[in-house]
Amino acid sequence: MPADSFRHQRCCFAGHRPEKLSVPEEEAKAWMSAQIDCAIDDGYVTFITGCGMGADIWAAQIVIGKRAHMPSLHLIAATPYPGFGYRWKEPWKTQYIQLLKNADLVKTLSPRYTEDCLLLRDRWIVDHASRLIALSADLPGNTLQTIAYARESGLEVIHRIA
Repeated sequence: MPADSFRHQRCCFAGHRPEKLSVPEEEAKAWMSAQIDCAIDDGYVTFITGCGMGADIWAAQIVIGKRAHMPSLHLIAATPYPGFGYRWKEPWKTQYIQLLKNADLVKTLSPRYTEDCLLLRDRWIVDHASRLIALSADLPGNTLQTIAYARESGLEVIHRIA
């Protein structure tokens, strides 16, 4: 773990795209909003999103909305490579661009797409936080690997299979 004095105040997100989840979008967002409220109550002020479609973008939008009433909240957008969401279909592309515009910091983990750039992004968000909020399907892949890495790294993991 990196020596990061602010890590204890940082919470990150992981999750699947909407088509992989078994719950409606509104239910997923309501659960995430409640978990973000709990994190804020526990003293978390900085939130890190991996900027993926679905849970990552929803969580970021929730933080941005709460920041309107709590200006002490911060959002870090961790993108795997430049232009990560620019080829997505609408409305995800627009939501991705808005997320980047509203982030306090945009951290790009790789100068270009590589086979492991998503893994680098996922590891970075975990390595810079102390809690992970995850909304996932029970499917193998990057999201469950990120959750496992967070547990191995000693993060508090709040995980809902949906």
